[in-house]
Amino acid sequence: MEKRLLAIFDMLLHQYGPLSWWPADTPFEVCVGAILTQNTNWGNVEKAIEKLKEENLLSPKALQEVPIGRLAEFIRPAGYFNVKSGRLKDFIDWLFREYDGSLERLFSEEWGQLRGKLLNVRGIGPETADSILLYAGQKPSFVVDAYTKRFLSRLGLLREYSPYEEVRALFMENLPADVQLFNEYHALIVQHCKEFCRKKPLCGQCPLHRICEFSLYGNKP
Repeated sequence: MEKRLLAIFDMLLHQYGPLSWWPADTPFEVCVGAILTQNTNWGNVEKAIEKLKEENLLSPKALQEVPIGRLAEFIRPAGYFNVKSGRLKDFIDWLFREYDGSLERLFSEEWGQLRGKLLNVRGIGPETADSILLYAGQKPSFVVDAYTKRFLSRLGLLREYSPYEEVRALFMENLPADVQLFNEYHALIVQHCKEFCRKKPLCGQCPLHRICEFSLYGNKP
């Protein structure tokens, strides 16, 4: 399986070149973005992030002090702003309670144990936790999203409705624990699903069509 996953990675890398992800200026901005991007597209998150920057709120202390109602208005472009303002506040409260508001202290902890703690914070699910670990903390924790499931299921490696942890385990158990590899692989999968492996796929033009069960047999495995 390792050889197959790495071969797929090489094909994607040849097609798209290095992409790297996450577009942020600081690790804390990544954490905020990971929470805001739930159930919305990145363009909307960028607008909310810019508003927080304009208001000088993109720091743990500033977000701790801003009233939740004002915060909700500032992040309105990200959608579900009342819910997400609460989730940001919960994360910030936890960060100060457990790590005195310090991301350095947060990420100095053994990351497997830290993942479990993040998952216990209200509003932080596996995808958000892994995004924080990989992109903000530079920890080798693979991020899974809907694109990942669609991509792997069409290749015949997993069922599309496989549980999150099963999908993640495919990468975690069969690839080297390498932050840059995990970062690049996920970014390449997202790009490929946007260009070719869409909900209505462009199989005839896809550079992976010769190894894809969906393309070869015309239905999901």
